[in-house]
Amino acid sequence: MSETRTYLELSEDDGGAHKYYEVVVDGADVTITYGRIGAKGRADTTTYPTAEKAVADAKKKIAAKVRKGYAPAVQGVRKPRAITRREIVSRPTTARRQAPVLWRYRTGSAAFGIFADAERVLVGNQRGDVWFLDHSGEVTGRYQLPNGVKCIVADDSWIYAGCDDGNVYDVGGKAPRVAYEITDNIDIYWLDIHDGVLGVSDSRGGCTTIDHEDESLWAESTRGTGAWMVRCDENAIYHGHSAGVQAFAAGDGKSLWHTPTKGSVLFGWQEKNDVYAGTSGNKVHRIDKADGRIVTTYDCDGSVFSCATAENGKYVFAGDSSSTIYCFAEDGTRLWKLGTTCGSAYSMQYREDRLFIVTTDGSLACIDVSEAAIEAAQGGTVPEVKDVKAATIAAVQPTTEVATTTDAGTGVIVECTDQGGGRLRVHVVTAGYESGWNVQFPKNVRVAGARYVVDSVRPAGRGGFYRAHGEIRRLV
Repeated sequence: MSETRTYLELSEDDGGAHKYYEVVVDGADVTITYGRIGAKGRADTTTYPTAEKAVADAKKKIAAKVRKGYAPAVQGVRKPRAITRREIVSRPTTARRQAPVLWRYRTGSAAFGIFADAERVLVGNQRGDVWFLDHSGEVTGRYQLPNGVKCIVADDSWIYAGCDDGNVYDVGGKAPRVAYEITDNIDIYWLDIHDGVLGVSDSRGGCTTIDHEDESLWAESTRGTGAWMVRCDENAIYHGHSAGVQAFAAGDGKSLWHTPTKGSVLFGWQEKNDVYAGTSGNKVHRIDKADGRIVTTYDCDGSVFSCATAENGKYVFAGDSSSTIYCFAEDGTRLWKLGTTCGSAYSMQYREDRLFIVTTDGSLACIDVSEAAIEAAQGGTVPEVKDVKAATIAAVQPTTEVATTTDAGTGVIVECTDQGGGRLRVHVVTAGYESGWNVQFPKNVRVAGARYVVDSVRPAGRGGFYRAHGEIRRLV
């Protein structure tokens, strides 16, 4: 049987989607390659029991893309479009003293994404690298995503990386897997996830929520553009853009309040009762989630690229465009201002007297912000910085492959079914679970009719669906 090839593109003139989707059928193999126009993209191959089933599934996939606006095109006619990047305007610090940096790892490219838990720190940069380090600064692993990493966020025990290729990857397992495929007309600026619901802010200032099956719940335009902040909880989506911060009801997208800010919002953080917006107007605003009232304003000396809090807002940290970090008391009193030694902090996270930052020069730095260390730094005494050596660890790339097994053991069996229109859904087969609930499951692993074994499934906090946890194996 000869090979057949279908090449589609979706390109919008207003700066929206600019992507391609190619399907090649070769016997019982279907290879799908997709990405931004002009880029190498990512290829996934699935082998079907027969050539006829391969052709049928390929047709379903093509039809689904056509419904989204893709159309046949000639490869190479449309030219690549630049990926949205935050402009790097980092300047030398104006602080008289340097921060007590314990260690520093240079990733080789400007970095936005950071996540820290009790044992490790993740950093993602514009080359698509996701590095894993322990708290002493030793490199323990590396993933390579297809394009730049915009942000890294956690949802319960799951960790996700938003990527410039338009996908959100689960980076908490042995290899990265696609967890969400963002709607094709959204250029991601930032994202957050709560209980399986993804909130996305984009280049046009829009706010979109997507459920665990990649289906849009609602999308709203806002009063601004360039939305670099989105934070989610069980009640609302908090969205920051050029005109301030706006809250939308999590369930239906109804606007709850809008609060103007001093300058465009460049970063956001949240605690239980408040959100924190860092702005180009040299401010961090603490805003009450209930009514949008500005509770406290924290004054910096440059545009605020990032912010974070400690102990439910007891301390507020900020990083500005002049390679400087700040610490404030809850009431707005500035406690200290110190230079980073490694560029401006694009993102940051506090954990147990340590402030982890990722910067414009691509560094991940660990700063000791204990009272003793800061007092010493203000007196001019800082520790010798440990520069972590570049690691030779091989990069693990996204995969659609899964191991096979003939024995489910103590695992949970799930099954993938085709519900029509190319909608593949996964349900639990093992007794004792809600058979009518879907299972959140990697998108590019699903094969109609296949059964899989997972370590466990956990109900979402709000109920209604399960989330697969641990290793995935195909049952044969």
